[in-house]
Amino acid sequence: MTAVADTPDEAFGPDWARLDDRWVLVTGAARGLGRAIALGAARFGANIVAIDRDEVGVISLRGVIESLGATCLTGVCDVRDSDAVDEVLADTMARIDGLDVLVNNAGGGFWAPFLDVTARGEAALIAENFTQVTHMIRSCVPYLVEGGSIVSVTSIEGHRAGPGFAIYSAMKAAVENLTRTLALELADRRIRVNAVAPDMIPTPGDDALAEAAGALVDDTYDSQPWPETGTPDDAAGAVIFLASDMSRFITGSTIHLDGGTYAASGWRRRRSDGAWLL
Repeated sequence: MTAVADTPDEAFGPDWARLDDRWVLVTGAARGLGRAIALGAARFGANIVAIDRDEVGVISLRGVIESLGATCLTGVCDVRDSDAVDEVLADTMARIDGLDVLVNNAGGGFWAPFLDVTARGEAALIAENFTQVTHMIRSCVPYLVEGGSIVSVTSIEGHRAGPGFAIYSAMKAAVENLTRTLALELADRRIRVNAVAPDMIPTPGDDALAEAAGALVDDTYDSQPWPETGTPDDAAGAVIFLASDMSRFITGSTIHLDGGTYAASGWRRRRSDGAWLL
């Protein structure tokens, strides 16, 4: 279980990055960022609770994690179904001593101008990107040990406008705000609450979204300041940092995983001469 070094004899060092014997629950774990986060945490010594509606995907993930020498419990459910989530949690939590880390990774959306989004579509976006997060946190906090950590995966769209993704963006902004509030409310339990906001990290489904949005690649400008595109492992690294004792004094914060696109805030670099333009 979680142990925070707090005496001079427990000097800062590489062990602070380890997650040995901790239990990390990851939603949306079957593919993309969730799979990378679960595998990364296992490589750092954690045992995993993997939740996803994709049964084949989580079973495949469990096999890989077990090959690393870690334990992996799986739960197959749609995180929008609160009753199903509670059933999965009751089953898995009965098999372990406590939960050390909750990673709210599950979420998703579709492209459509705001005025074209129906009430039903809006409700689905809210459920998938906000309500399930609040329910997961509320249900998991009783199992979280002292010194535990909650990390929610939001998006750069929670920090800027999102044309064609209005409700999705609003819900990601809501999770970011919730992160700051819960960092205060859960501080007396010594539970840290943080978020990561990815962008420019290709995941399954991105191509379809880009096609639906009519996105075009403009070769005139670099799409991000950093010269390389991010990978799911970059997201895993940030989440593992926030889950470990390396970040034991960080709560209520968001790490931007975007190669500098949020920092750019509209600035673009012209490829022909490297000039920065608005």
